[in-house]
Amino acid sequence: MDALLSLAIILLTGLIFEKIIRLFKLPNVTGYLIGGLLIGPSVLNLVTEGQLESLSFVSSIALGFIAFSIGGEFKMSYFKRVGLTPIIIAIFESLMAVFMVTGTLILFGFDKAFSIVLGAIAAATAPAATIMVIKQYKAKGSLTETLLSVVALDDAVALIAFGVAVAISQMINNPSGANLLSQIASPVIEILMSLVIGGILGFLLVLPVRFYKDDASRQSLIYIFIFIALYIASKGGYSDLLTIMAMGAVFTNLSNESLKLMRIADVMTPPIFMAFFVISGADLKLSILPSIGLVGIIYVVIRSVGKVLGASIGAILSKSDANIRKYLGFALLPQAGVAIGLTVVAKTVVPQYAETIRAVILCGTLIYELIGPAVSKWALTKAGDIK
Repeated sequence: MDALLSLAIILLTGLIFEKIIRLFKLPNVTGYLIGGLLIGPSVLNLVTEGQLESLSFVSSIALGFIAFSIGGEFKMSYFKRVGLTPIIIAIFESLMAVFMVTGTLILFGFDKAFSIVLGAIAAATAPAATIMVIKQYKAKGSLTETLLSVVALDDAVALIAFGVAVAISQMINNPSGANLLSQIASPVIEILMSLVIGGILGFLLVLPVRFYKDDASRQSLIYIFIFIALYIASKGGYSDLLTIMAMGAVFTNLSNESLKLMRIADVMTPPIFMAFFVISGADLKLSILPSIGLVGIIYVVIRSVGKVLGASIGAILSKSDANIRKYLGFALLPQAGVAIGLTVVAKTVVPQYAETIRAVILCGTLIYELIGPAVSKWALTKAGDIK
């Protein structure tokens, strides 16, 4: 029963802060995060850590719907029109952040293995907050189109970059025992398996959609397939985001009912997304701010510069329009789930720096998640995608 009361408090907080934040002309998601922070363990403790843990499934479901929504944008007609542009930009914005953070840390005299591992985590971008801003303001245009594709590809690039970084760090710490090839192969296999499983589920989803025409039945189908995808990804150790993105992408290219299904999914999600972001806010810990130090400042500032600069270079090389060159990088700042997950792996690679890495990433998450939505709104507005 505690979980039900907590969920009620979380949704009420979302509703209240949605109204408050609009007075400041900021995105709803910023209000949800601030409201969550206030009711969470860091401030009022109306929702405890134990209660947050019991509601972790809400976050999984929300991310599943976000990934499905992104996958629905992956139409072959779009890629025929834009070519390799999103891939080029995703590679440059991810790797530029990695190289700049790693290089700056080494320049300031930090341990090389530590710098490489922390630098690699800089590649990851969280799509959830950005997607919420796009949905709230009904953003449309070349920047929005490219942004959706880039955030989807970003996860794959981040996982590969981290796999390479782990291999290099292990070679530095233990030159005789490291296997570079197997370390690089591991994230590649994870990505491929995620795409294969997601593709199969997307193909299977096409079949029942032909027989169930009413919205209520189709809502159930969406839940069923997202839950199955989350379960398989969790059990197999694959990326749930990539699995469900692949499912959405395959479905949207095989079914002429995809547009209707995506609209149904959009109708279902507002309370789920609201709860997800309030929970995310409640999970942010103010106590870690004093421990960030020079490492944290370098990470937060230099990663931001790397994302903006890398996206701009990628856009120039792919001959994208001026709005994409100027503003895309600013919409790629949020960082959350994947980055925090990678800190768990970092424990086994550089255990002596595990607490430092986790503190830096959690602090970065706090800063990026609070300012990221407002910066994304600004970028989309400047580009003319938000009218």
